[in-house]
Amino acid sequence: YFVKSVVKMPNIIVHGGAGAISPDRIEAVHAGIVEACRKGYSLLSNGKTAIDAVEAAVNVLENNPTFNAGYGCVLNDDGEAECDALMIEGKGMRAGAVAGVKKFKNPVSVARIVMEKSNHCLLISEGAHKFGAENGVELIDPKSLITEKSLQSLNKYKRQFNIMLKSEIIKNGSVHSNGVNGSAKKNGYNHKDSSDHDTVGAVALDDYGNLACATSTGGLTAKSVGRVGDSPCIGSGGWADNNTVAVSTTGHGESIMRVCLAKHIANLVEKKIEVQEATKQALEYMQNRINGYGGAISLDANGNVGVYFTTRDMSFAYIKNNDTICYGTNLDELKTVSV
Repeated sequence: YFVKSVVKMPNIIVHGGAGAISPDRIEAVHAGIVEACRKGYSLLSNGKTAIDAVEAAVNVLENNPTFNAGYGCVLNDDGEAECDALMIEGKGMRAGAVAGVKKFKNPVSVARIVMEKSNHCLLISEGAHKFGAENGVELIDPKSLITEKSLQSLNKYKRQFNIMLKSEIIKNGSVHSNGVNGSAKKNGYNHKDSSDHDTVGAVALDDYGNLACATSTGGLTAKSVGRVGDSPCIGSGGWADNNTVAVSTTGHGESIMRVCLAKHIANLVEKKIEVQEATKQALEYMQNRINGYGGAISLDANGNVGVYFTTRDMSFAYIKNNDTICYGTNLDELKTVSV
């Protein structure tokens, strides 16, 4: 897959997650990523910063239950929404992140506050809730993030897991205490056709030449309580450096962390590899080296676009020629709409 260079400044790319997108979801997914891209670009067009743009774009996706971030995100093993988010700005490479949060409508906005108003890069759980509240963020009822769809997905996963468990017992006569749980979750999550990778993200370049990235997720269905994936981890879930590139990743979090995917892409760009090729090489390395699947969006300091994924699908949208939004789930079948 290849995306040719587009207008230098400003620009924004958004993604709605890598995995398998069912036909009944395509229309809603396309509408969501186009809305997010349009929102972010409208801010850039009016002189706002890349930070403003990626936050606004990701907020749109966090508020949309079609995606796995914020409202309607997937649930952990206890049936709770546990969210992670990251923001990085490329000028000073400041970063802010939250992990395991349950009481924020828009986790990425709290990540921005951590970046701008604290001396830390990452706050978790109740510490993040306390910090957010002290800085004017409304704490919501954790149950308000849960939808009927997310509950159904959790129950479906548990039914399928129980079937796998029984099959393993019948086959081997016994099951190691952690063996099936680990293998079942690995097989279910780390696969090119998994539908559980709908992490959202955005990267932007503004009129001032500054890059920024933002990533937000609910994680994995039935994940262990307290599990933190790649999304809030600097260099894995995202990266931004004005000298090279801004990146937001999606896919199997444990694989992405093991190869530091976002920083891997940045390292290749630093070696003067074109951003599309760098994105492709890093994802193919993850697949070939550790059998990890995912996707990434990348925007270099000159406004060149990189989009690549090793999963079956990945929803994405970006700006071309200042007036067109290119979007889709497959780079061979791009759709366009006016900004």
